[in-house]
Amino acid sequence: MKLQINDDSITSDHSAHTARLLPGDGHVWEVSWLPGRPMDRNSAITAMVIAEVVGSGDLHPGQRLWPHLDGWAGELGLTTRDVIAWAADPSGSIGKDGAAKPDDPEAAGA
Repeated sequence: MKLQINDDSITSDHSAHTARLLPGDGHVWEVSWLPGRPMDRNSAITAMVIAEVVGSGDLHPGQRLWPHLDGWAGELGLTTRDVIAWAADPSGSIGKDGAAKPDDPEAAGA
């Protein structure tokens, strides 16, 4: 697993999801599977680690990364079940123009 962390973006080699630094404010990040939810850099990295783990495939409650996934989800104030479902769905990806698709995380139960 490998994340590419740059000054203004984070990408994964196991997931189509991305994170990006929002223009105009040097400290607010957006992650494609959590559109509309502003984050700091550390939270964006945590969200991308989740996307990387979920995107790698073999994920089940007995898997060695499962306890870590619980902790990472908790850091974002989410449940493990929610992060697995949301990060596994590529539909929230940030488009080529840099705009997030208009998914509503609150409507999804966030």
